[in-house]
Amino acid sequence: MKSTTKAFILGHRNDNISSLALQAKKHPDVEMPIAIEQIAGWQKASAKLPTWARCDDIIYPHHLAMEQCSSEEAAQYKVDVAKRWMNEGQTDAGDRTFADLTGGLGVDFSFLSALFTRSIYMEQQHELCECARNNFKALNIKGVEIWEGDSMKLLEKLPHLQLLFIDPARRDSHGGRTFAIKDCTPDILPLLPQLLNTANVIMLKLSPMLDWHETKRIINDKAPNTVKEIHIFATANECKELLVVLSAQQTNESARLFCVNDNGTFITDEENEHSATPTPTISSTDEAMSATWLYEPNAAIMKGGCFSTLARKYKIKAISPNSHLFISNSHKQDFPGRTMHIIKTTTMNKRLLRTNLQDIRQANITVRNFPLTAAQLRQRLKMADGGKCYLFATTTADNTHIIFVCDKK
Repeated sequence: MKSTTKAFILGHRNDNISSLALQAKKHPDVEMPIAIEQIAGWQKASAKLPTWARCDDIIYPHHLAMEQCSSEEAAQYKVDVAKRWMNEGQTDAGDRTFADLTGGLGVDFSFLSALFTRSIYMEQQHELCECARNNFKALNIKGVEIWEGDSMKLLEKLPHLQLLFIDPARRDSHGGRTFAIKDCTPDILPLLPQLLNTANVIMLKLSPMLDWHETKRIINDKAPNTVKEIHIFATANECKELLVVLSAQQTNESARLFCVNDNGTFITDEENEHSATPTPTISSTDEAMSATWLYEPNAAIMKGGCFSTLARKYKIKAISPNSHLFISNSHKQDFPGRTMHIIKTTTMNKRLLRTNLQDIRQANITVRNFPLTAAQLRQRLKMADGGKCYLFATTTADNTHIIFVCDKK
């Protein structure tokens, strides 16, 4: 990259990409395609990878690698998980080796490598390897080895590892999205026995679209009793990753489930879920109408589906088996999700709607297990979006449609 190009990048990083692309003739000494790609990468990194964005010597690859890489929060979470596994193990802290089978941009690798004395980055795309060589040096990451080539052909050369990280590409040969483990590249399922002979612990990053029960079953079919933890990782109430931790030590212990949203973590395990009594549910619509607090679990718990354990822990009741909304008459301050103070409750009776909602002109509307969409209900109620009022429309176990009028706590 020419010095004039780098200076242009540093001076225009906050500019509009489309506008810059039209100014190529004004800057003949600037390699404009390179500049555009680097500015676009930096803008993406400034929100997703602030530590990288603060380093002016980082080189960003094509946009797909930027889209697929982990966020800094997700990478740091993996560090916390790996650190716990390393500390609980018997491995000498001075002799730890780690490998990333699917290096990519190297964000997860760059964070995890801090825990190890030797770290091996494996990637078959030359462009990404070149970026990694530059970026790991720019970030002052020590003990790094870059193995360029097909990781499947390089497996035999790996030393014994304390941790192996794998993030299979979720794209098919035509660039379309894939979700099933067997459809990702590489398909690690037939390789699991070999990989578990190579590494004490495997950390597997998968699509958040996958069902964690089915994922665990598929993996354990290939490598029995190796799945130890499943992490559903969400930020800002949006599920981002499914992280599976496998151990070479095969035991019959129940796998633990971690539902993570921002700084909150709800932990349970399969044994708890299987032995749990049915989720406590209200006995009548009258019970729902008299409640004072409403609870909506965060996205990670919704994905995990551990509602019975959640209800027992917080002593709350489900409005119905399919609503995934809970109520109580006491405030649960540390509830993992949204907590709403119920001002009043109404059925869909026209007279009651008119009486209870006549003073509300604007509201945030959520529907769960309800015959209308939020947009359809908003249109029927003739309300604008937003404001400080929250409406939750749902259906009780005795098939009554009700609306909770709430304010946020």
